[in-house]
Amino acid sequence: MVLAGSAACGTVENLSAGQKLDRAFEELGKERSLSFELDLDTDAATLKALDAGAAPDEKMPDEAAELLSDARISFSVQSRKPLEKSGEKDFTAMAVKFSGPDGDLFEYRLIGDYTYVRADVDAFGRMTGSPMPPVDELPDSAGAFKKFLSGEWIKVSTKELEKTGEEMTGAQAPGGGEPSAEPTLDAKTQKKLTKALRQVIAREVDFKTSGGSDGTEHIKATAPFRTLLTELFDELRPLTEELPPGAELPTAKDFKDAPNEKVTADFTLKNGALTEVSVDLAKLAENAKVKKFALVLRMGKGEKTTAPAGATEVRIDQLLEGFFGGVPEEAFGEEIGEEEFLEVPQG
Repeated sequence: MVLAGSAACGTVENLSAGQKLDRAFEELGKERSLSFELDLDTDAATLKALDAGAAPDEKMPDEAAELLSDARISFSVQSRKPLEKSGEKDFTAMAVKFSGPDGDLFEYRLIGDYTYVRADVDAFGRMTGSPMPPVDELPDSAGAFKKFLSGEWIKVSTKELEKTGEEMTGAQAPGGGEPSAEPTLDAKTQKKLTKALRQVIAREVDFKTSGGSDGTEHIKATAPFRTLLTELFDELRPLTEELPPGAELPTAKDFKDAPNEKVTADFTLKNGALTEVSVDLAKLAENAKVKKFALVLRMGKGEKTTAPAGATEVRIDQLLEGFFGGVPEEAFGEEIGEEEFLEVPQG
């Protein structure tokens, strides 16, 4: 949206492109449901080429390269209100799915009062080279965790999950009170940030528009990578005192080794609606063997997320007991703490 508004400060072509992008983003905000799919437009050989300079024992395994080259992350959300007017309490359902070449690897859904989770643990084990022990060999103490290892749906109370996560990460406020709210930007600061970003983008980003007879248009935004990043943070630095505590901005010195090749974001519009954004990252690799390497985001209307049938309800303490008491540590190749296990994204 910052990119769209920035175009109005530039050339006539930038203005036209910016207006089209602005309208497309406005239409997305009017929807009550939306879906996204994120993937890499590349292949396993390219990913291995990116890792060519690593030490032999640190190189990306072939299995991981194959997975990532075909992996997709899908996200969908539903709300009672248009998304642009929705607050946290307005969202009725969310879903995230991570899929590989052989099917879904991990999925979770937030619906009503419950969080539903399932995973293909065997597939993860094959990919990492650390296969899990057969479920029937696990001790009885694994309990409900056996169902999770078997790839079945389990469900836990979302409130219980959040509460346990706060307790285990020390989120409780001093004196045992409620944890403090996450720091946010006030409306005045947001406007200052937006203005600063728009000025840089209008100065450094070039827009080109092309279209076809079937209602499809492409708007390409191109800018030198290091210059754009450096100037963006230079504009934000005077606002540091107005940002939330702990927000440290990188300096030009931090970007001195970043490539300054031009990077292009290609926005695809169909009859005015934004359907895809592709960012070409090949030049940033600084590797002649890397020809095709892009990050692609596709948009859709969003299908209704429903609760999976047959999910087994478990308490978080049962799950943790089974996880830490029933699975040998060596099955994961390294120690996994409770905090890492609980890091399931929340709405």
